[in-house]
Amino acid sequence: MPHLSRAALTALVLATGFLALFPLWGDTFYIRFVTKIMVYALFAMSLDLLVGYAGLVSLGHAAFFGIAVYAVAGLVNKAGVTSAFVLLPAALGASAMAAAAIGWLSIRTSGVYFIMITLALAQMLFYFFNDQKYWGGTDGMNIDQRPTLALGDLTLLNFGSRLQLYYLALACLAGAFVLLAVLLRSPFGHALVGIRANEGRMRALGYDVQRVKLIAFVIAGTLAGLAGFLEAARSTFATPALLGWHESGHVLVLVILGGMGTLYGPVLGAFVVLLLEDYFATLTDRWLLIMGVFVIAVVMFLPDGLAGLFRRVASLARGRGRSAGDG
Repeated sequence: MPHLSRAALTALVLATGFLALFPLWGDTFYIRFVTKIMVYALFAMSLDLLVGYAGLVSLGHAAFFGIAVYAVAGLVNKAGVTSAFVLLPAALGASAMAAAAIGWLSIRTSGVYFIMITLALAQMLFYFFNDQKYWGGTDGMNIDQRPTLALGDLTLLNFGSRLQLYYLALACLAGAFVLLAVLLRSPFGHALVGIRANEGRMRALGYDVQRVKLIAFVIAGTLAGLAGFLEAARSTFATPALLGWHESGHVLVLVILGGMGTLYGPVLGAFVVLLLEDYFATLTDRWLLIMGVFVIAVVMFLPDGLAGLFRRVASLARGRGRSAGDG
């Protein structure tokens, strides 16, 4: 597990508790909006596994997110399948297979070439869905029915309930965080971080560098697929834009601004950036200009992202606490 200070762990527990209690007083709009934020936080956290821990900057990560949405849309609209027992494995499987194929080709390159090949392969998928009338073309397609999770006449989960979908997104976000944290504490996680630090040395030590990278790529793509499944259930709409480079760039910004290599940084980035976008959009039509100033300010003054700011504040608080104790 990535090292978490006591302050960071306490903050995570408090934040999870706050999110669990938020629907008790939040109105309908913000319950739905926070559900969307949690979906994108999960999406960003999956990318952080590649960018922050493996050192693989991908500009095609949205492909796995969008493929999962289209897998759900295709099965619901074309095959009449609505059971989440089928839709979820199908979405995860489609994302995992796409990640395995794209990863197998991409990890043979590095640096800017890796960025460009992930971008190119993802754009191929974007244009496939964009040009196919069968998949709705540029207009996308509405998903006719939300997934259902039931055993016989017993409904286990109602995806049409904003509260149940909210808590499902929260559970998936927390579960993915724990899964990745445990994974990164394992020998595989240490090998992944070692490859980012010095790939040549890890290869000399006998590690199969390409295999470790590919496994990380597939895990990240599958988690992006989980976020895509939740997005399909939330929005009931599939559009080629979900696979485009704009979406990949947007989620990469969430990771960078939040703080790479922390897991909780991308989650923090998703909440701060999406909430600010919503707030600034209510102030002016030129809200993107304000967001641009915010991004520049974070990059210039917070090189470790918002997570770095949190660590500084926690460190100062600990220092003052020690000073007060000594006094």
